[in-house]
Amino acid sequence: MTTTTAPVAATVAPTLRRLYFVRFGFALIWAVALFSTASSIGPVSATLLVLYPLFDAGAAIVDARSSRASRSARGLHVNIAISAIAAVGLVFAAVSGIPAVLRVWGVWAVVAGLVQLIVALRRRKLGGQWAMIASGTISTLAGISFFAQAATSDASLKNLAGYALLGGVFFLVSALRLGRNASRSTGGRN
Repeated sequence: MTTTTAPVAATVAPTLRRLYFVRFGFALIWAVALFSTASSIGPVSATLLVLYPLFDAGAAIVDARSSRASRSARGLHVNIAISAIAAVGLVFAAVSGIPAVLRVWGVWAVVAGLVQLIVALRRRKLGGQWAMIASGTISTLAGISFFAQAATSDASLKNLAGYALLGGVFFLVSALRLGRNASRSTGGRN
């Protein structure tokens, strides 16, 4: 079992590390841009809302290609479909207003969070996955919160910016942990 897992980890971990750094950078820029336009849904905020799940789907495609030999690829394909559906849903929700956006985003966050949690649990042996486990759990809880917030009078897009930024921090932590684990494994064997 370790002979199969070690080569997969050696090829997947560096790709994941780079991808996680890119996801952190995107989340940071996206969160700042959405926060600055979050008071209402206009052309910029609507574009940002649709762009986020599309970027998530693209990142999952890159991840799935690097993870073909692992058990996590199936979960990543589910995530691609979920994110694509969320992007389409957000196109229609943006026309209906902030509560509709929060409902669609909330459902997406719950389902994608559960998928992320399952994928991270399957990747535990790669290292650096505790942050992804926490992120999946928090995404699920945040999704429930977004859905509930949609029914209130203080519904706002600003919480989505915070959600994305926190998710980006989790990707950064995982990227750093993956690099640390890789340097330990090469340093410990030489």
